[in-house]
Amino acid sequence: MSETTEPKPGESGLVETIKVIVQALLLALVVRTFFYQPFNIPSGSMKSTLLVGDYLFVSKFSYGYSKYSFPYALAPISGRVFGSEPKRGDVAVFKLPRDNETDYIKRVIGLPGDRIQVKRGLLHINGEPVKVEPLEPFVEKDRWGARARLQAFKETLPNGSSHTILKRDDEGFQNNTQEYLVPAGHYFMMGDNRDNSQDSRYLDMVGYVPAENLIGKAQVIFFSIQEGATPWAFWTWPWEIRWGRLANLI
Repeated sequence: MSETTEPKPGESGLVETIKVIVQALLLALVVRTFFYQPFNIPSGSMKSTLLVGDYLFVSKFSYGYSKYSFPYALAPISGRVFGSEPKRGDVAVFKLPRDNETDYIKRVIGLPGDRIQVKRGLLHINGEPVKVEPLEPFVEKDRWGARARLQAFKETLPNGSSHTILKRDDEGFQNNTQEYLVPAGHYFMMGDNRDNSQDSRYLDMVGYVPAENLIGKAQVIFFSIQEGATPWAFWTWPWEIRWGRLANLI
């Protein structure tokens, strides 16, 4: 006659806890890989659309999937699966073509076959200047109360997509470029903070972005904290969080 050993109450509870943790981790991995991935903004290249200290969700399904959609690019995928073309004006996250590892976030300006050039600080697409309108200066206040003012403009792309760009002047390489011809299967990306953005204008640093390198489309800011603040220091949140930026669509 065999005897069945009943698990001790503590052992049963531990097993159930481990199961719940494993299931939660698997669910998080599925959501992160196929649906939404969180990113944070480490630089000011996308001001005023995105600020240092913004945390946002990026939809992975917007442009389909490539090997870079998966952790460590482990999936044996060539090109994109269920791919769809980004729209001009989208804010997109992509892997830097130079190393295929670093995450970058910029705005899609040029589509395959487009001719892109900046003349005296004014963006030209296929030989035509884009429409710009002056706005009130962008004023940013740091955590110590110091203010910074930058010229702001509303830029409207040929498809009607509008966004705010910041500029300091019309001089320098970034404001007087060669004409770029965007290759097939690639995109031309630019930051909204036009005089402080390392983007596709710098061919040796960023250059044209292959469709395969696209990670997803930036959708919504879910958390935002002052530059230089410590996100995990929750006791400082009442005066460090930028409450007005929470849930802002991008």
